[in-house]
Amino acid sequence: MRRARVGAVGLALFAAVLMAFFSLAPGIVDRRMNTIVPTTMPTVSDAGRALHQSLFVADLHADQLLWGRDPRARAFTGHVDVPRLQTGNVALQVFSVVTKTPRGINYDKNTGETDNILLLALAQRWPMATWRSLRARALYQAGRLRDAATHSNGMLVVITSQQQLTAFAAKHASVERESAARGQSTTHFRVAGVLAIEGLHALDGQLASVDTLFAAGYRMMGLTHFFDNEVASSAHGVLHEGLTPFGRTVIVRMESLGIVVDLAHASPKTIDDVLVIATRPMVVSHTGVAATCPGPRNLTDEQLRAIAAKGGLIGIGYWDGAVCTLGVESIVRAIMHAARVMGVEHVALGSDFDGATHMPFDTAELSRITDGLLTAGMSAADVRRVMGGNVLEFLSHALPSDSAP
Repeated sequence: MRRARVGAVGLALFAAVLMAFFSLAPGIVDRRMNTIVPTTMPTVSDAGRALHQSLFVADLHADQLLWGRDPRARAFTGHVDVPRLQTGNVALQVFSVVTKTPRGINYDKNTGETDNILLLALAQRWPMATWRSLRARALYQAGRLRDAATHSNGMLVVITSQQQLTAFAAKHASVERESAARGQSTTHFRVAGVLAIEGLHALDGQLASVDTLFAAGYRMMGLTHFFDNEVASSAHGVLHEGLTPFGRTVIVRMESLGIVVDLAHASPKTIDDVLVIATRPMVVSHTGVAATCPGPRNLTDEQLRAIAAKGGLIGIGYWDGAVCTLGVESIVRAIMHAARVMGVEHVALGSDFDGATHMPFDTAELSRITDGLLTAGMSAADVRRVMGGNVLEFLSHALPSDSAP
């Protein structure tokens, strides 16, 4: 009888520990991995704030969906949610999905043998299918964004076509004009979300997965993340090669569907291979430039010119790996250099918010970049392009049409 009681107590303790793990672990990891580092920054000028409120602001990369936070709710951890996007006047956010990262993740050399995301999936009680299938993880996270949009009272909409984006942009401009006429800020406009994937290991090695993920709403796909996969070599992998034969087939299928190719994290040889075979413009969704911050994943001037020659677009990130020193000045320096080298029409924002990154501010404070660009001497028209106009123009052509077969 005593043994039975001890066994029951042990089982209850185990259950309590398990419940605590499921309840507390994701939030603890999130708070540790996605921080805002106190940084001394200049006060935003009245001119910068006024210009920012008139912009269509867009960000090419954030990993908000990985952490289990409801995109609709204002959180006090991390960097991105709809209320903070609205405060920061961000009209369009690309929500990128992470399906696997290796243990001991670093910028120099990683293999794909280990899986950090499995433990996070277990802790957040993702469906059992996600325990073994990376494609299932991508489908699950896409479903979370669609569900959030469905229950957002119209504050969040998932964009999948040119026509949807055009209609959204027209409505956004109308709301801004009405608010300006009343002398009010636009803090309650709708936010558009576009789905992206970080690394095509999410295909589970099957070409048909491209169509499956397209059907789930994905419109941008990064070929690699922190390790080499069946499609291509990563800048942080082992092989340092380029596209595989399978990867070339994947590129053809992506382009036929109207999926944007994302070269973030790709090896130099992968970038070269894609530039040769691509028939459509590509993006590098979140990056730095080697001239202002040397690093294994930051783009050289030669790469910047080659991407621009293909009509491509790069998003400048805000974390230390992209700009070396946290702060507005470093972000502005990278943007200004890229604009000089490749033309301002090819430069955008690519924060990497919520990407297990330490940031100088969250998305509610993007007026700091607008003001920083003005202070650095960029014209208001060019600031308008960098802060979101380029993304709007790019996606207006790159997204598939509703009438596409």
